[in-house]
Amino acid sequence: MSNLAGCCDFWESEAGILICKVRSLGIQGIQGYEVAVEVYISNGLPGFEIVGLPDAAVKESRDRVRAAVKNCGMKFPVSRITVNLAPADTKKTGTVYDLPILMGILAASGYVRQPEADWAFIGELSLSGEIRRVSGALNMAMAAGQAGIRHLFVPAENAGEAAFAQNVTIYPVRNVRELVDHMSGAEPIVPQAPAEPVPAWDAIPDFADVKGQENVKRSLEVAAAGGHNVLLIGPPGAGKSMLAKRLPGILPDMNRQEMTECTQIHSVMGLTSPARPIVTVRPFRSPHYTVSSVALAGGSSAVRPGEISLAHNGVLFLDELPEFHRDTLETLRQPLEDGYVTISRAANTATYPSRFMLVCAMNPCKCGWYGHPSGKCKCSPASVKRYHDRISGPLLDRIDMLIEVPALDYEHLSGRADGESSAAIKARVEKARALQRERFSGTGILCNAYMGTGELEQFCALDDKCSALMKSAYDRMGLTARSYHRILRVARTVADLDGSETIAPRHLAEAIQYRTFKL
Repeated sequence: MSNLAGCCDFWESEAGILICKVRSLGIQGIQGYEVAVEVYISNGLPGFEIVGLPDAAVKESRDRVRAAVKNCGMKFPVSRITVNLAPADTKKTGTVYDLPILMGILAASGYVRQPEADWAFIGELSLSGEIRRVSGALNMAMAAGQAGIRHLFVPAENAGEAAFAQNVTIYPVRNVRELVDHMSGAEPIVPQAPAEPVPAWDAIPDFADVKGQENVKRSLEVAAAGGHNVLLIGPPGAGKSMLAKRLPGILPDMNRQEMTECTQIHSVMGLTSPARPIVTVRPFRSPHYTVSSVALAGGSSAVRPGEISLAHNGVLFLDELPEFHRDTLETLRQPLEDGYVTISRAANTATYPSRFMLVCAMNPCKCGWYGHPSGKCKCSPASVKRYHDRISGPLLDRIDMLIEVPALDYEHLSGRADGESSAAIKARVEKARALQRERFSGTGILCNAYMGTGELEQFCALDDKCSALMKSAYDRMGLTARSYHRILRVARTVADLDGSETIAPRHLAEAIQYRTFKL
């Protein structure tokens, strides 16, 4: 080779062979990584090959690139073209490589100058040369900043999302002609200005609309203040689902790191949009009880995130809990303890965050009316037990609070809804969370629900009166070590809402009350 230029990014041999390297990015799990797109144009019979473990979507980029070049008024090289996607031992998926492949061919053909060493390109091409949005733009933009890439060209519809990353300048590109004009200097593209996202609270219903159920509202306030898992038990129409759907409205606002984590997961699943490129409100996921274990935990051949990861930093609501398949529910046990889930398949392994509040709802029996004053329930004790036994003891042990939701009487139902607003409840939750952030500063613990054994001993010490109360409850209720620790965590949250530095008997009594319902 001769005429070597700029870190071997572009060179030409005496035999007329052209090689050009363009930086790009890919997605593995939810993490972005750098991909070098090497374009090799040589003499010989015309052909266009892509190597480097491309999937079907990547291979099909040959036709999209060829059509886009021609339809933008440029000549496609009548030569043998080989494109290598490095590292060649990593599976490449999706349509994100269309734009860097096109740029490599145009640079090697002399239509545009060689991109700078700290430039990178991602995007899907239409046959007319338009550049379409791709999934995982924020993930790749963050990886670009870590790889030393300072200028990233992305589809215009992805620009708002990608600009949330730091240490990289984002250029929104609408079509190939616009990019060619930028490369030539004729009409430079204006970089996307980073904008702080604004939470879209208008989509969340308000607690002020709920009639009655003051005890249940209090329990959900405690759950939100400490990040605790909740099981709501009551007859049909008592308001279990209605209350659960209002829970995100009283959770604390997400910080930048939490927004980034949520957006990364939603982006790779294609759930972001140009209108709302960043996830600003805590997720609320409510899969149907027919969901499979793979859809809930994540997996499939592509090792994609599941519902528990999509609910990261938010709420996972499982309505009609006993109707879920037993093996599906059991997949929750490890993520509830660890805050992440590892998916292993023959071709790939990925670890996804899954730190969520589990909120479940169920009827007290199969017909739903067990214990109702109307006496409508005809279920036998054995039938009720079989219904309850669909939920395993180990899963129940991981739920902090078991709350009975009684049916509303006529007076409450016919009266006006005059309860507290979500904003008022949220203010108290925020105050309690602020105490927890100060308490756990530097430990990586976000709230009381995630305290380990050391933190329990340090921050949940009981005096003699509390110890006697706890011992009585432990013996009477047949608690396990895990449920004992969960009561302590809830008691610490009740004390935080009360502004108390120590756990008093009244705080512990309220926490114990939240586990007195027997299934």
